[in-house]
Amino acid sequence: MFSLEQIQEAHSKVQSGADFPAYIQDIKKLGVACYETVVSDGHTNYYVSNGCIVTSAAKHETLTIAGRCDSEQFKAELRSHQQGKTSYPAFIKTCASTGVERWKVCLEKMNCIYYDKTGNEILVE
Repeated sequence: MFSLEQIQEAHSKVQSGADFPAYIQDIKKLGVACYETVVSDGHTNYYVSNGCIVTSAAKHETLTIAGRCDSEQFKAELRSHQQGKTSYPAFIKTCASTGVERWKVCLEKMNCIYYDKTGNEILVE
């Protein structure tokens, strides 16, 4: 079983989007099957295949998630963020204002799914 400290150590190596693939490989080696980040306070739940969960602390003050999802605006802002045009804190605020409640990264399927407040999938990458 991995620890939150091991996850944080792996994450400390991420300086830009270019480092993200190595981070994914590092946490996959630790035994992380998937993780889910909650936009409202930034905490992340890390899941192991056997059902165990490790949860990080909140990362920022609570944000209000918009009641209505603007998926097209979110997708445009996500592309901008992936191109390095916005910071992570700015991206989180964009998620909240466009109605994205959380995202889940599955390391087995190597995909990321973004969800709105009602649990609808907004985007699968």
